[in-house]
Amino acid sequence: MRCLNEEELRLASRFLFLSMAMVVIQQDIQHIQNGSFKIKEPYMGLLEKMNTEASNERRQLRKDMQNHKLKVVTLNKNDSFSSFLFLCNGREEKRNYFNPAIRKKVEVIIQELMQKALPPSHHSASANT
Repeated sequence: MRCLNEEELRLASRFLFLSMAMVVIQQDIQHIQNGSFKIKEPYMGLLEKMNTEASNERRQLRKDMQNHKLKVVTLNKNDSFSSFLFLCNGREEKRNYFNPAIRKKVEVIIQELMQKALPPSHHSASANT
């Protein structure tokens, strides 16, 4: 049963998947730092800018969620599904996500962050090729 309205669900979902994207970015930073990349700086710079963009957005989302008295709690995970509990003003809504769908949502957010982190000249250059 739906207990959250569209805005509450949008906020909580974005916060959840953005947080997951930040974990992926931080893991990628570790892999590059510890890996055998010949030239690390461009990748590190991009990932660090992406992480900063994500941190700024998540900070704002957290404020918005506090205003709505909204929380997200991880319930359980298995090979196929992950379950989360969305809490808002005393209402509860359990949502199950198919793990490949989570991966796709996180991938889309990472692409958005990459576009924000790249200088505008990169956007037009890649569009012209």
